[in-house]
Amino acid sequence: MSIDMSQFYQTFFDESFEGLETMESGLLGLDVGAADEETVNTIFRAAHSIKGGSATFGFTAVAEFTHVMETLLDEMRAGDRMVTEHAVDLLLQSVDCLREMLTAVQNEDAVDSERVSNVQKDLEILLNGDESSAAQTENTVEVVSENSNNVSTGWIVEFKPFDYLLKTGNDPVRLFRELSLLGEYTTTVNAENLPLFNDFDPELSYLSWTVELVGDITVESINEIFEWVDDDCELIVTAISSQDEEVVVDIDASAPEQFSQEVEEETEVSPIVENNVQELKPENAPEAKTTPAPAPAPDKRGAKKPSVDQGSIRVGIDKVDALINMVGELVITQSMLSQLGENLTQEKLEKMQDGLAQLERNTRELQESVMRIRMLPISFAFQRFPRMVRDLSHKLGKEIDLRLLGEQTELDKTVMEKIGDPLVHLVRNSIDHGIEMPDERQAAGKPRMGVVELNAFHQGGNIVIEIDDDGKGIDKEVIRNKAIEKGVISENEVLSDEQIYDLIFAPGFSTAKEVSDVSGRGVGMDVVKRNIRELGGTIEVKSEKGVGSKITIRLPLTLAILDGQLIRVGGDTYIVPLVSIIESLQVRDEQVNGIAGQAELYKLRDDYVPIVRLHDVFTLKPDSEKLTDGLIVIVEGEGNQVGLFVDDLLGQQQVVIKSLETNFRPVEGVSGATILGDGTVALILDVVGLIKLSKQERIKAA
Repeated sequence: MSIDMSQFYQTFFDESFEGLETMESGLLGLDVGAADEETVNTIFRAAHSIKGGSATFGFTAVAEFTHVMETLLDEMRAGDRMVTEHAVDLLLQSVDCLREMLTAVQNEDAVDSERVSNVQKDLEILLNGDESSAAQTENTVEVVSENSNNVSTGWIVEFKPFDYLLKTGNDPVRLFRELSLLGEYTTTVNAENLPLFNDFDPELSYLSWTVELVGDITVESINEIFEWVDDDCELIVTAISSQDEEVVVDIDASAPEQFSQEVEEETEVSPIVENNVQELKPENAPEAKTTPAPAPAPDKRGAKKPSVDQGSIRVGIDKVDALINMVGELVITQSMLSQLGENLTQEKLEKMQDGLAQLERNTRELQESVMRIRMLPISFAFQRFPRMVRDLSHKLGKEIDLRLLGEQTELDKTVMEKIGDPLVHLVRNSIDHGIEMPDERQAAGKPRMGVVELNAFHQGGNIVIEIDDDGKGIDKEVIRNKAIEKGVISENEVLSDEQIYDLIFAPGFSTAKEVSDVSGRGVGMDVVKRNIRELGGTIEVKSEKGVGSKITIRLPLTLAILDGQLIRVGGDTYIVPLVSIIESLQVRDEQVNGIAGQAELYKLRDDYVPIVRLHDVFTLKPDSEKLTDGLIVIVEGEGNQVGLFVDDLLGQQQVVIKSLETNFRPVEGVSGATILGDGTVALILDVVGLIKLSKQERIKAA
């Protein structure tokens, strides 16, 4: 039975990219000198899995490139090669190159063959240099003959795969296809180790083959075909001379015993791929003295086109179990309610009410279980920074200690994907603008090595991410002078520390003296703020000159569900996010002040808060326009407060957010919509947008 391998492409790509992350993390943890066996083994296994999977799916260029990396890693783990800074740098470059290759293959784009060739050449130079003189490949083919000639009139190849070969992602059928392209050949199968049908395991290899090749074929071309399985088989290649004398060319004396303890850890292939590789059943084994048809012509990558990435997520079995349990509880409750509803009487009403309450609990718990499936540890976003900080510190000549805290803090996958780039901008700025040069730090009485710390934790219904550094801090006067120079503020304008720090997020604002590819063009920080706002989050900066800076980001745990306060304005219902509400209060006339009829302010203790009449914003008819007849809801966004004038507060509830932009169009002051229990649609207010609208109205009035 032929299997369409393209259905497993996405699984292969997902696991390959995870493998690259594992390799990168391991390489960053290697110390110069003797290699740590466990770390190198982890890196090697990831490379081995990628090579095996690539070969399985016909991504030959990826497999060949990975094979060179694997050879270098194999020498390190065997103790034949020391770990050097140059070797780690080159392997990290190779990981980048491999990531680019896989991305190109996944997107059906052309691979940058020039870059691949250059990196591969550097790897081969390192392999063939002085450092590798002690490490020789075990299975190098040498012609044992007085007149050593690598071209023969024929060859006999005795191929006996170890029983676990199929689990490595390799398939003997493909090897025979490649051999068929070299010349005419016949094959004889040895099935003496084939078990009885009841004992047959389709994932194990029981057969061995003897192949006779005829033609002007080099031994190198044969060796090249079997190099993918050189550690997973016994191979004997015998040359047939023109005088019909047989000369033993290659004997792989490797015994399966030496691999038995490492099989499980060196054959990490996706369970889906592992269970679906083409099964080499007895009836599919090559018949004796047969010549197979030539292999079909491959496309430009040697495989079918992969499907478009639809995105995927890995879910822990505990979360799946919890979901299944909740569905079971829901089915039981539904069955109970169904029975009560068949012959509903007055006596059954109390049981019906209890059943409905139970249904509500089950539904809420089911909703929470489903939402937890989308939750991922923030380590997925943090894992890119060790490599980035290492590269930047080398480039800038700085010494930096990166500390990652709270890596298991979970947040929604969608939030995770969108917060990655803003975090990169902020960390790069901390390194470039915050951390001083080692000599400068030493002169200031600081350690030569600067510290950049990323921390994540839950606080209420939000996730808080902090980027903290012990650098030179932010000079408020420099920022203020630059803002005056650019016309962002006037010379006489008085700003608080928070307002001055907020200027760094203005479009085109930069205090860098030189433009570099790290920072200094004034693009990035405004995008950071906009992206965080689009996620319903806030960003705050605190700094002390000469001591350091801390940037705090607050984000909702999920973009799908919101805890909200229902408010009424006239006949319409709106929802205000609970996290934005500070307090609600009854209006008193003596607390209300006006500025020449241009704006209304409410005196809240020692401060004045602008009043936003929602009925004016949304052109509605309220119950009354007198402030004392309604309520003021004090809300905060990005450090600013306003009071929303509403007719009434209706209650609090959790709502499912529906995108207004996707289903209708963007509306200023509104972040989304939801459907209430009675079937009506309620708009979810965007507090930051309303504050912005309020400012614009006051400016127009002025």
